[in-house]
Amino acid sequence: MGNALKSGFQISRRNRRWLLVLATLTCGLMAVPGGIAAIFTPLVFDAPGSLYNPVAWLGFVLCAGFWVVCLLAPLLAWIQWRRGREPIAWAAMAAPVAWGAAALTVLQLVPG
Repeated sequence: MGNALKSGFQISRRNRRWLLVLATLTCGLMAVPGGIAAIFTPLVFDAPGSLYNPVAWLGFVLCAGFWVVCLLAPLLAWIQWRRGREPIAWAAMAAPVAWGAAALTVLQLVPG
């Protein structure tokens, strides 16, 4: 039964390294629009009363921090890769995707 559930297909370490390089380049490309969005994050406070809205503050922090996460996640992933902790490295590379999804979701809820 155990053999039936496992496909036996594994990607070689060399190809996984190339996938990590591709993910790093993708994070670098996502950091550019993230930096532009970070410049415009103070606009979430344009609507009257939104300075006291906690959802606006959460959207501000998530949107302003997205480009930082896009720059730091590959660094952390490569450090973990070199230490032999591949699952943690891939989790670090998934952080910008999760952060961006959270930012887009929260920004939908900001009034104004």
